[in-house]
Amino acid sequence: MERSKNLDEVCYPFIHESGPLCDFEVITDELCGNIGAAISEMPSAFPDLRDDLEALQPMAFHLNGSLRGRLAITEADISWAGERLSAYRREADGRAKGFVLPRGELPVPFLNLARSGAKKAIRQMVRIEEAGGEIPPVLPRFCNLLCNLFFAMILVINQRRGIDEIPFESKSYGPRTRNG
Repeated sequence: MERSKNLDEVCYPFIHESGPLCDFEVITDELCGNIGAAISEMPSAFPDLRDDLEALQPMAFHLNGSLRGRLAITEADISWAGERLSAYRREADGRAKGFVLPRGELPVPFLNLARSGAKKAIRQMVRIEEAGGEIPPVLPRFCNLLCNLFFAMILVINQRRGIDEIPFESKSYGPRTRNG
């Protein structure tokens, strides 16, 4: 497929690449968009969550360019995200002891999509590395932290709203029964 000469018909300069790098950039672009959607739907009663998401959104775009361009995620970003994760885990202590169904009122669905986006970014980095690309270790560490941070935020939002998570009992991985 050839790139159009009309720039109005080109959404991203690298969109026609066949390697896995552009897919990483598309995934992290979507991650950034889902964080933005969560910010837009964050109730004013949760200014701490809004502030943290507003700090995380540009980091998602820094993540986006950190493979093709200069590495823009730092140990300070890891440290900050880890501190925020610890704070939210302390607040939601005792909730969701196992798998739960991803539910909740807005902005929770967008945070669940962002959580999945962080996982997709990790998987795409695996593919990039398999294709011979170099992945700075800080990037998958950051994405794993993001995934866990978004989940902790979801637990806090639901807790503050008085919404209980719905446990998920896997038929595939759960305890074996006599008939199973």
